[in-house]
Amino acid sequence: MVREQTRYSRLADITKIINTRLELREVLQYVTSAISDEIVQCHSVGIFLPNADGTFRGFAGKPEIINGVRLDSLVINPEKDLLFKEVIETRKTIYIPDTSKDHRPDLRSIKAFKIRSLLVLPISYEQELFGLVSLFDYGTPMDLSESEIQSVEAYVNMAAVAIRNAKILTQKETLIAEKQLLLDATRDLSLCSSVQESLDKCFFYLEKILDSQYMVAYLLDPVDKKTIKSAKLRYERDWTEAEWLRSYMNKIIDKYERSVIRKVMKTKEACFIPDVFADKSLEGEIYRRFNVRNILMIPLVSTGEVLGVVAVINIDGKGAPYLPSQIQLAHSIVDATAPTFSNLLYMDQLENMVEDRTKELAAANEKVTSVMESITDGFFALNKEWEFIYINEHQYLPQGKTAKDVFGKKIWEVFPEAVDTVMYKEFCRAMVERIPVQFEIASPSDDYWHEVVAYPFDEGICCLFKNVTEKKKYAKELKRLSSLELIGQMAAGISHEIRNPMTTVRGFLQFLKKDEKYRNQDYYFDLMIEELDRANSIITEFLSMGNTRTSDLQMLDLNSIIRDTAPLIKIDASSQNKSIKIETEEIPELLLNRNEIRQLLLNLCRNGLEAMDPEKILTIRTYKDQDHCVVLAVEDQGEGIKPEIVEKLGTPFFTTKDNGTGLGLGVCYAIAARHHAQIDIQTESEGTTFSVRFKF
Repeated sequence: MVREQTRYSRLADITKIINTRLELREVLQYVTSAISDEIVQCHSVGIFLPNADGTFRGFAGKPEIINGVRLDSLVINPEKDLLFKEVIETRKTIYIPDTSKDHRPDLRSIKAFKIRSLLVLPISYEQELFGLVSLFDYGTPMDLSESEIQSVEAYVNMAAVAIRNAKILTQKETLIAEKQLLLDATRDLSLCSSVQESLDKCFFYLEKILDSQYMVAYLLDPVDKKTIKSAKLRYERDWTEAEWLRSYMNKIIDKYERSVIRKVMKTKEACFIPDVFADKSLEGEIYRRFNVRNILMIPLVSTGEVLGVVAVINIDGKGAPYLPSQIQLAHSIVDATAPTFSNLLYMDQLENMVEDRTKELAAANEKVTSVMESITDGFFALNKEWEFIYINEHQYLPQGKTAKDVFGKKIWEVFPEAVDTVMYKEFCRAMVERIPVQFEIASPSDDYWHEVVAYPFDEGICCLFKNVTEKKKYAKELKRLSSLELIGQMAAGISHEIRNPMTTVRGFLQFLKKDEKYRNQDYYFDLMIEELDRANSIITEFLSMGNTRTSDLQMLDLNSIIRDTAPLIKIDASSQNKSIKIETEEIPELLLNRNEIRQLLLNLCRNGLEAMDPEKILTIRTYKDQDHCVVLAVEDQGEGIKPEIVEKLGTPFFTTKDNGTGLGLGVCYAIAARHHAQIDIQTESEGTTFSVRFKF
């Protein structure tokens, strides 16, 4: 009894140490000491963690020097040691009481350390292998009992939790550092005032990530979008090597048709060439001359348009090979540079355009009219008397009026409802104070939004009405997704704190279940373990609402999923004295996650059923629309949703139900986002339709 109490005390101490987030080596050293104290007849306890090449190296143990060999110098190769290979493959503990009668252990280790008996355990958590634990004697057998082996397994389970926590913490710290780097880069890029300055900032942060000073940006001609018009070097003025790099750059441009640059521009994907001499599409002589080993090329893309390619050149193999995470982060830096570069490039082009248009205006006024008519947004000009002197064909006019109908009329006669509104006040500011103004207004029907820019000219003001309805929708969606991400982070933190004690409790229950004294209580142990697993699955489903990672998708038939789920929905409907109607059309297979689509369908149907009175019908439809989308529509016959509530639907924890959690629709929106789908809502007094649009 005293020994068991001591063991429980050690386990509790290890749990406390894990939760204090000490350095991993200290925690694992404490675990090995606890095992050594528990199993007094073993001479060595070692914890081995995996290397990148598939081997395992000693990390912590007792003693740290065995027969003159340091533990951290020991390397286990599973390809040569069949015992460790079997433990890795089966994830099961193996005890060999007599090594002379078992062929699996590596004979070199057996002879070197005079191992008579051997215990090997996997350090694993939820089927993920974190390392291995080895116990052996030195010249005498350990003669371990089943109870002692179970005790060691309990300590190893604690080690698994510690390694898992350390791994998660490292990932979080890395992610935070990467996000901070992106934030710093975005901030610095926003302060750039020239194209070269924006590229220099991009090169500066790429050097931090890739540890290479040799970079060049190949820029497409902004007019024909096909040929390389110019190339920019990193800090060109400060380079002593600029001449050789310029020579290399010019040769690359000369060989452009046969180089990888065209491929990167076409695919809009980064390309890393680890060995330039192995790639037959490249000019090997150029790279030998300048001692180039490998190249990373990243496309410079803004709003879907390729502006050029940023190339990182490695000399003598410095900075290589790159990890996928490094390439991904470098790609993010280039992606963050692209909008700033595009805007600055656009500003340069705009300045040139204004100069050209000014010259054309002096030559022929009709060319100005042609330019104005080419603007796809609404545009008009007012004189100082507020009278229309120009209006293009895209400007909205009430009551079906045309430009001819309003010429010479005052704007407040044409738009009397705009008097004493934001538009009236801002236009007056532009007219009186002679300053440009910018603001947003909603249409009278609130169906769309306009971004309005008014700026003065000699005779009055010019006004541009730009439809920003889609921009508003994107901003709203971004805000909702940000809320989901915050909820996901909160959920992850809370679930982490809950799962740790749950894991400890489950481990103790498994341990007690194997004790002969409690053999008659197996039913209760199984019931408690089952309930703990069920609680863990509920936490996992809650975490799915904040999960933005791509689901495990397969090509599946949406209609088949609906048919499989229909019995559950019909049971719900029948219990409420309501009916279900299913109308499916022939649709193509889609990339779907079956369980998530079932969850989305059940949530939408249950919401629809709750919104209806008895004897009403809930209709489920599938069809293809004109936008080449497959639509899953759930239509109820309720009383509709108020406009102010529609705006908040999908917001975490917002609910109109007395006993609701406000997470149901949030989960639906999260599932739709992971499937690159969109949820639209049409509501009126006779019912509401939720339409999920999948692209194919």
